[in-house]
Amino acid sequence: MPKQGKKFKEASAKIAKRPYALDEALKAVREAAFAKFDETVEISIRLGVNPRHADQMVRGTVVLPHGTGKTTRVLVIAAGDKAKEAEEAGADYVGGPELAKKIQEGWLDFEAVIATPDMMREVGKLGKVLGPRGLMPNPKTGTVTFDVADAVTAIKAGKVEFRVDKTSIIHVAVGKLSFEDEKLLENAKTLLQAVMRAKPSAAKGKYVLSVYVSSTMGPGVAIDPEEVDIAA
Repeated sequence: MPKQGKKFKEASAKIAKRPYALDEALKAVREAAFAKFDETVEISIRLGVNPRHADQMVRGTVVLPHGTGKTTRVLVIAAGDKAKEAEEAGADYVGGPELAKKIQEGWLDFEAVIATPDMMREVGKLGKVLGPRGLMPNPKTGTVTFDVADAVTAIKAGKVEFRVDKTSIIHVAVGKLSFEDEKLLENAKTLLQAVMRAKPSAAKGKYVLSVYVSSTMGPGVAIDPEEVDIAA
């Protein structure tokens, strides 16, 4: 276990050992922050599902009303008119097989990938590169589509993907510490609502086991699980 620094210990001492209401937790994260940069605020949700079972996989997308505070570089693999549409919608990189080859060679200067269905033969070759990084286009998340302009616009506006990992936890950034309290709260509620809506019918027992919010460098603050039900 990595050794905790003095500043982290001092920050942790400011956090009460109890679950907080959602709005209180976000304020506690802000008060405990000590880094000299604008930290990202992230929510971690541990779910009572077994992601090894396909019918208990929790995955989806949601547009945060106030974005994440981060500029997302969007790459679109398309051709012809669809490539032009992507460029006009504000995609940072647009191309076809030549872009796929560049990615295979190790280029990863982007945070989101969109592809048209007719280009999936090329994109399929990138599974080993994009898959582990959570960047592989998927119809379920709206990133394999002919509506490339709408997909680019949504991501630029604050659309984020959430997916339960192998330890049954979802990690999603909901903004920056520089956000106003109300904006962070609204983003957090929007995410929690989306996760609740994504509950698989095969999930039995308690769905949300624990929720924590933290900043990039700061300690985690426990959120009362009942707050998730209230938010939803």
